[in-house]
Amino acid sequence: MEADWEVELGGDAPIIDAFWPGFIDLQKLPNRVSEIAEIRQLPALGKLLLRLNDAQTSPVWTAKCDVWIVEAFDPDELDAPTGSAEHALACYIDLLPRSDQKWNSLESAVADCKARCARLRSVALHCCRADLIVRRALLAPDTNTPDANNLGITAYLTGCGATPEIAASSLSAAVCALADALAPSREFAEHNS
Repeated sequence: MEADWEVELGGDAPIIDAFWPGFIDLQKLPNRVSEIAEIRQLPALGKLLLRLNDAQTSPVWTAKCDVWIVEAFDPDELDAPTGSAEHALACYIDLLPRSDQKWNSLESAVADCKARCARLRSVALHCCRADLIVRRALLAPDTNTPDANNLGITAYLTGCGATPEIAASSLSAAVCALADALAPSREFAEHNS
């Protein structure tokens, strides 16, 4: 699987808002996952969100996500064989650290991105990629300015295929790979140890 990372902290760079008006706290209310509209477009996203918001197994929690059809993309960036890149679907997930796992420096967030990308690159998947972007984050309700030490990661995932259904399947596989890279299940950890 293709994977890369970058840092976007300055100027007009987007900021992750952990408590935006439509926020659903899946850590406390996992049964509300079905209220997230994007899951109807990509059912695998629901499983990922539940897994990443499980305090027992995940070092992160999620604040926001979206799914969309990609109009223009480079098949080479998705490691797509000829003829398998007619359609593409993408999503993003804003990831925030648990309080005891805080990315309290740019160096620690970058090191984590590098490690996650290395794990993702080891997954034998074609027609998809992940991009992890380190960003500032608003981690408290009713704040307008991010603390310089509050960092989050926006994970962008893209999948392509010869049909819209195959593109969705490729994206679903990328979503599963991200889940394993961020919060390996017991079965995954045992299989890969």
